[in-house]
Amino acid sequence: MPSEDAAPLLDLDQILADPGVRIVVCCGAGGVGKTTTAAALALRAAEHHGRRTVVLTIDPARRLAQSLGLTELDNTPRQVKGIDVEGSGGELHAMMLDMKRTFDDVVLQHTDPAKAAEIFANPFYQAMSSTFAGTQEYMAMEKLGQLHARGEWDLIVVDTPPSRSALDFLDAPARLSRFLDGRMLRLLLAPARSGGRSMFSLVTASFGMFSKVVQKVLGAQLLTDLSGFVAALDSMFGGFRQRAEQTYRILQAGETAFLLVATPEPDAVREAAYFAGRLREERMPLAGLVLNRVHRLAAPELDAEQSRVAAERLTDLGGHEATADVLRAHAALARQAVREQQVAARFTEAFPAVPTVSVTAQPADVHDVDGLRTIGAAISRP
Repeated sequence: MPSEDAAPLLDLDQILADPGVRIVVCCGAGGVGKTTTAAALALRAAEHHGRRTVVLTIDPARRLAQSLGLTELDNTPRQVKGIDVEGSGGELHAMMLDMKRTFDDVVLQHTDPAKAAEIFANPFYQAMSSTFAGTQEYMAMEKLGQLHARGEWDLIVVDTPPSRSALDFLDAPARLSRFLDGRMLRLLLAPARSGGRSMFSLVTASFGMFSKVVQKVLGAQLLTDLSGFVAALDSMFGGFRQRAEQTYRILQAGETAFLLVATPEPDAVREAAYFAGRLREERMPLAGLVLNRVHRLAAPELDAEQSRVAAERLTDLGGHEATADVLRAHAALARQAVREQQVAARFTEAFPAVPTVSVTAQPADVHDVDGLRTIGAAISRP
């Protein structure tokens, strides 16, 4: 069975201190500790390496705000006070993505006020900006591009959305482009660009018999809302694609470091391996794997079977119940540690060159800055 140190050891302090690294993207399945990892790394970059850092979270549970001592987070970076940066000169700012606000800001930036008001009032826009599949992931990419373009930060740490699949973060721009380039939208755009008669009459004329089928499926009002939305956003479509492509190129550049975050569970490791393969295909820089919540033994020389046998002997002798209970607990933990090593080995066997660091399971959840410091030290000094 491969050991945990079969893979190269991940040196996160070296990454955080490197001025050439401007973006760290934490990826992985939901519930593996991405938000805590991102916050801990951002805090360590500010306190230990003197970097002006912003951490962008998409976690709606607001755990990041609580752990950083902030009452709330919103779409604007807020400086975190009370951290130890006197010696380093660093700064830490935090923000939480508001996807609708980000979408609204894009509209305001790229259209005149009258056109923006028309777009905001459109029911289809209201639905898309709040609930459309992939909007959150796309807007995370949009916000990352905005932060990078401002040039105010030495380091941007991104906590990717809690999606069904972590790959949604990478796929969102292409999915949006496919939507914008789809056949139905091109048909809707054709009458919108021609001007003249009312939108719905033009759509109906363009579709002919097909429009009747669409109306039956979507409803006339929804079709009208959709065509109005397409017409209003027509001038922005190219900008959406262009910015998405620019951000994608940034993610492929050497200034970006992707960190996979997983726990030693089959689904989480499988997701991490799938993402690692995708990053390799897209030629994106994978810095390493952070394996969270790993269980370690205080007495690793005592294996599960030895503990079980010793516990049985003490039980037979009588009078040693407490010691026998400790041995049984050790046996259970030893078996769990072996299972975790076997699961983790599936990733290291598939990607033996990817550096890895294991973080010992903590006795309690992280709720404050001191907890984040503990996690940051555990990740950076394994």
